[in-house]
Amino acid sequence: MREEEKIFAGKLFDARTQELRDKKHKAHELCRQFNTMDEYDPQRLPLVREFIGAIGQKYYFQGPIQFNYGCHTFIGENFFANFNLLVMDDGRIWIGDNVMVGPNVSLLCTNHPLLPDERIRLRYPDGHVSMSEFAGEIHIEDDVWLAANVSVLDGVTIGKGAVIGAGSVVTRDIPAGWLAAGVPAKPIRKIGPEDSKLDLLVE
Repeated sequence: MREEEKIFAGKLFDARTQELRDKKHKAHELCRQFNTMDEYDPQRLPLVREFIGAIGQKYYFQGPIQFNYGCHTFIGENFFANFNLLVMDDGRIWIGDNVMVGPNVSLLCTNHPLLPDERIRLRYPDGHVSMSEFAGEIHIEDDVWLAANVSVLDGVTIGKGAVIGAGSVVTRDIPAGWLAAGVPAKPIRKIGPEDSKLDLLVE
């Protein structure tokens, strides 16, 4: 079984193999280029399409950005990300339509064993000793807003229309249409008509 296949099967994998290093290098290099370009440069945003798994027609990344693989992330239509988006997409990350991401958000789709012998001293079949990882998936459904400094861990689904408050760490599923916050993030209340801000609209 190839190392990438082990990731998607939920098995331990060795991220230091050449197979995975080559996949990551492409995303790392294109992110580096993206981060050095002027935000008005028309060639900047199209760079994302060269490493991302899939993305809608309309999207914006303020930058800087850092994707670990890129090709393991699938984003819908009308996506927005503010400054300093970090995407550790060892496992697959699925993002729906109309998702907004605040500054300094981290999507952390990777993990390590708790036992040190399994984490940093595991001997692989070919005899070498390396750092072991495993990864679940992240699912972020349509119309979600992740506020500033949110971290989302693997194995989590954030339901449609949910809002995650600033500084939260999402370690378990959040139901659709709920405001959640905290460390770990917990649902606080259902979002409803009373949350409307149309009274602030100036015509």
